Amino acid sequence: MMREAVVNGVTIVFREEGAPDAPALVLLHGRTADHNDWNGITQHFAARHHVIAPDLRGHGGSGRPGDYALPGMAEDVVGLLDHLGVERATLVGHSLGGVVAYLLAMRHPGRVDRLVVEDPPPPLPVEGRAPIVEDGSTGFDWRMVHQTERQFLAPDPAWWQGLGRVTAPTLVLSGGPSSHVRSEPLAERIPGARLVTIDAGHLIHVSARKAFLAEVDAFLDQGGREVS
Repeated sequence: MMREAVVNGVTIVFREEGAPDAPALVLLHGRTADHNDWNGITQHFAARHHVIAPDLRGHGGSGRPGDYALPGMAEDVVGLLDHLGVERATLVGHSLGGVVAYLLAMRHPGRVDRLVVEDPPPPLPVEGRAPIVEDGSTGFDWRMVHQTERQFLAPDPAWWQGLGRVTAPTLVLSGGPSSHVRSEPLAERIPGARLVTIDAGHLIHVSARKAFLAEVDAFLDQGGREVS
């Protein structure tokens, strides 16, 4: 079911599947994607979760306010949970969505049951990336691409420090040498995080869906046990 809510002054469109009284699980897509990036995966998790898959601001059907600070995107997710009356949720985020997820987990640790981040860039300075070239795509706001790119290249140093405040059991999925992202530092920085490498490139949930779902299911099945 597609729904929408006004959160922090921005209209957020989101897909909702599963029983409303089931444990909440939020799927956060990567940059330039939208909730459709999780097609099939949404239904898989909806068998036992209340799945919420928003279009992040600047993406898909959600509003395009022109302000794309990554912590603001994390606060949008918190606001959406508030709107739905959800106190705590498991977060599963890919790439940009993974950054939004770990920022939320460090800023609001009490709201996150478990954290899964799929090949997200760590909050460390990056050099040598090719410049953004616009190609006429219209499914997202190009201002979002430029603003988030600047934050990827020169992230707030407080974000790296903040990863130490993440209390949720955490699974870091790396796309391995086939990916342009090195997520391994996150697993070293987040207390108790588990690192799993699936050599499928940046889009693990697309290129190796079966392995992705198997790893996430196994992690969620651990319940309250500590991650090592």
